[in-house]
Amino acid sequence: MRVALLTEGARPHPGHGVGGWCARLVEGLAEHDFELFVLAGAAGSGIAESPRGRWLGVHELALWGRRPAGRLPGALRGRQYARAYEELVRALVMPGERASFGTGLYRLAALAREDGGLSAFLASAAARRTLERVWRSPGADTTAGQPLVRDVLVAADLLEQCLRPLSAPWYGAGPGGLGSADLCHVVGGGPAALPALVAKRLHGVPFVVTEHGLHLREQYLGYREAPYRWPVRALLLSFFRSLTEETYRQAAILTPGSAHDQRWQRRCGADPARTRVVHEGTPAVARAAAGPEPAAPTLAWAGALEPGRDTELMLHAFARVRAELPAARLVVHGEEAVPGYRAHCEAVADRLGVAGAVEFVGRPDSVAAAWESGTVVVFSALSQRGPRLLADAMLSGRAVVSTDVGVAREVVGPTGLLVPPRDPRALAGACLALLRDPERRARLGLAGRLRAQERFAVEPVIGAFREIYLELVSQWPAFPAARSGGAAAERPRPFARPAEYWLADRRDGAGTGQPVGEGQGEGVDEGAGEASERPGALAEAL
Repeated sequence: MRVALLTEGARPHPGHGVGGWCARLVEGLAEHDFELFVLAGAAGSGIAESPRGRWLGVHELALWGRRPAGRLPGALRGRQYARAYEELVRALVMPGERASFGTGLYRLAALAREDGGLSAFLASAAARRTLERVWRSPGADTTAGQPLVRDVLVAADLLEQCLRPLSAPWYGAGPGGLGSADLCHVVGGGPAALPALVAKRLHGVPFVVTEHGLHLREQYLGYREAPYRWPVRALLLSFFRSLTEETYRQAAILTPGSAHDQRWQRRCGADPARTRVVHEGTPAVARAAAGPEPAAPTLAWAGALEPGRDTELMLHAFARVRAELPAARLVVHGEEAVPGYRAHCEAVADRLGVAGAVEFVGRPDSVAAAWESGTVVVFSALSQRGPRLLADAMLSGRAVVSTDVGVAREVVGPTGLLVPPRDPRALAGACLALLRDPERRARLGLAGRLRAQERFAVEPVIGAFREIYLELVSQWPAFPAARSGGAAAERPRPFARPAEYWLADRRDGAGTGQPVGEGQGEGVDEGAGEASERPGALAEAL
């Protein structure tokens, strides 16, 4: 089948965040054809094909920066844009009209498809006047403060950038269009889901959403430090919340990366019956376990140096460990994420009298080297949103101690020690218990490695999505784009596309996956005639 992979700001190269996961998915599902659609941060971000050329095509749209070129709509069309935009804005600021978000969104998408003038309208004075009038109207939610003129200008610009995917040239039913895909797979959520929503609306193409860390949650955390006034932040967060709710409502299947994320999705309106946890696979499962333990009893801590990781808690707990075990040492791996925080932690260590036994080594050469430097690996974070770092530590074979927050209980389970957050006494007690008991350390380390290998191997992830894809195409109609016309009453035909539909000239354009005909018994295009005249063409394609 043909799968359209939609993601935001990721490159299809291993080791580049979500891009590495996408590449592993494509390599594992070699029986399917994947086409990549990327919402890049800015134009010219260097999106390229994967090393093995597995993509049918790579399409990029600059999400930020200068808006795409386009003519401003005329008077009549401008009024239609204004009505649709007003409906969307009212859904963002009027508490009782949130249900109309989807209606306004799809009307803007339909208008953008007809004349391509959406970005020009959203950047116009008419759009700003509409936003200001609705935002300041009676009944609008202004608990974050009354919007000023500068707030209207900033918010209008940000909304134009967020809605830019609606005017992307991706929504046709021909080659390279989302309408010709069997399904869409959204990786990451957020604006990357907009093309999938439009494709489902226009062509009936189902879509899957995979989130490794919820996009909405990251927006709420990120906007605390955003350089905008609170009215602008509240409006943009309302947009992302409404977009998330619409995405969860329209998605055929949601695949969060953890049960922790699954609970958050349910709070945002996700249907439990359409939600399946698929852990993020990592090729690190094939990595050898860490070597011999260091000579001195050593605690290894890794993460960004910021208050959320609570390095201070680790230092206070280590002071208690040092009092009981004078030979103990602490190695802190990680770069400074908040200016001045490393100096603050060094001052705390000095005040506690353990500065000589604490080593801040910065970014390690590899994550595996960080775990190997310790006898026990410790996590002291106030929140643990993603399982990747915990799972990587467990794969080293070192025993793990973690605060019981976020995904920690789900990932570590009975193979490590969990302690309450902000409790240096409990954290120190757990570390001492393992440092003093080598047999228990070895037993927990081996159990943790086996648990991580079982849960975070790549093969189960590939198998899960192979089943999900098959399930979706067996339930949704074949040729959804063709059925959007007058044949809407015709009963869908699962598995209606025969192998000959994907017949391609493997000699001239290997793996292009271009269709030969548009249906069974409904005429064949030129490519089909050429293929039928070549001896062995069918055998080559199959």
